[in-house]
Amino acid sequence: MLYHNEHTAKFIYLRQCKADDSLMHIIGMNGDLKGFDGQITLPGQLCLGAERSYLTGNAINMIFQSPILLPTFNKYQQNNIAVFPIAREGLKYQVQDAIFQSYGYLCDEVVLDAHHVFDSSVPVYSRTVELTIFKDKDLDAHQKEKIAVAFFADSIASGLVMKEVIARVKERFENLKQVEVVAPLASIRGLCRLAQSNLNCDFNVRVHVFETLLNALPPDYYYSAHYDIPELHIAPEEDAAYREWWGRDDQGNFIADTACAGYGWSEAFYSPRKQIQMMNSQLQARHNLTIAEIVKRNVFK
Repeated sequence: MLYHNEHTAKFIYLRQCKADDSLMHIIGMNGDLKGFDGQITLPGQLCLGAERSYLTGNAINMIFQSPILLPTFNKYQQNNIAVFPIAREGLKYQVQDAIFQSYGYLCDEVVLDAHHVFDSSVPVYSRTVELTIFKDKDLDAHQKEKIAVAFFADSIASGLVMKEVIARVKERFENLKQVEVVAPLASIRGLCRLAQSNLNCDFNVRVHVFETLLNALPPDYYYSAHYDIPELHIAPEEDAAYREWWGRDDQGNFIADTACAGYGWSEAFYSPRKQIQMMNSQLQARHNLTIAEIVKRNVFK
């Protein structure tokens, strides 16, 4: 399911904001906008830290108020539903909070920590999945038997992590009938991986995504950019403005074709400086530009 609202659009495309000194310093503007008191336009990748958490929470809260999920909450009670945020990014989505705000349910939350580990023996991806934390000990066997609906929270690039996590949860919660994945960012490749797995033999997996599906880029299918296909965007005019903001490099290449919608993924929430480092690493390697240079040329064009 794709969703469009004020908050999802700001997350995926562009937003207007003040040229805050703290944000400009992290981006690397170094006083270039000192004294500038107007509004500037920035992409969702530069919504960082607490501001990103706030925006994401508002977007997901509106998703849970949509008619799509209403039948689930009409059918099941709070003791039949559990939320599985995948650390680190999924912890910032506030899915449990959105369920409470929309339906008043006090659902159990089971925190998971799953991440990629380099493994050269894995073809194409060169990584496998390691699950290090599974906080389900607070639930006894009877309580686990009652869980029929699982809400997972994490973005999806290659789909390796989400596929493995759902399989592990299925082993411990044997009566699952329905899986809902809240993934603000999701690639077509990752979703195909889920669709082609045997997970769908026992229950349907439905994914809730902000605005559009992404193009997981080779060689490792981790960085995921927007498709330049208007039909893949609920609001194609928003993507057109987004592509114009990123512009072209000196070779004439469209930067939006390789600009990852997540870049550091969890770092955008937890470590804004690391997010900028990862953005600059990719932008310099692919386009010989920094994010500060792209911001500057948009402000002063």
